[in-house]
Amino acid sequence: MFKSKFQELPLQGKGGLKVFLDSKVAQYNRPEFITADPVSIPHMFSKKQDIEIMGFWAATLAWGQRVTIIKKCKELISLMDGAPYDFIINHEEPDLKKLLNFKHRTFNDIDTLYFIAFFRQHYERFDSLEDAFVPAHSTDWNAEKALNYFRAYFFSLPDHPHRTKKHVSSPSQKSTCKRLNMFLRWMVRKDNCGVDFGIWDRIKPADLICPCDLHVDRVARKLLLINRKQTDWQTAVELTEHLKAFDPTDPVKYDFALFGLGIEEKF
Repeated sequence: MFKSKFQELPLQGKGGLKVFLDSKVAQYNRPEFITADPVSIPHMFSKKQDIEIMGFWAATLAWGQRVTIIKKCKELISLMDGAPYDFIINHEEPDLKKLLNFKHRTFNDIDTLYFIAFFRQHYERFDSLEDAFVPAHSTDWNAEKALNYFRAYFFSLPDHPHRTKKHVSSPSQKSTCKRLNMFLRWMVRKDNCGVDFGIWDRIKPADLICPCDLHVDRVARKLLLINRKQTDWQTAVELTEHLKAFDPTDPVKYDFALFGLGIEEKF
């Protein structure tokens, strides 16, 4: 589908790119790296709804320094009395006052209160946030369909704040959807490594799209896994198609390798 010098790179054998990337997946897809990453936030919980809520929130707030992201997520958890799902379902109007000072970069109290309103109306109807991305009994569903569906559903509440739309992207906007693709990776990928949760079943790991942040984009271009000049949704699709040459059933596992090479090794 994508023609480039990538096709000339050795994909198999000792010293090949696949062997190299597989070794980096094994190096970084381990519990030891959870603590310093935003994925540590949903790992603080065992209840499925808490994992979903704080996984989504951690992914949404994941820009800037990882230490700051984690700190702000923990602050948010504290403001919700350490039990996000219980707070969202059972809070009364006065309970929301303490959230009015919460802020992370351009994410502010207006966004926070709308997120809580959305979560409440959703969990009053459904047991899992998966239904917000993939309707029950859907067939042939992939990440692109899920993200477009989710954004329309997320902003279906009356009088949703226009400013909050900038925090929830979709492929239809040509965004890479880095944060949401990361969240889907956490929820969908299933392995025995202890990082991703694998608690959703309606999207297959083969149908995920690789999160394409600054680090991943830079490393992937050096490895000739991206040719597209701009960085948008099609760039993330191109990268994922190339990664499928290494593992068609679980291409997004290479996010661990590309991100680790970028942020840990300054590759």
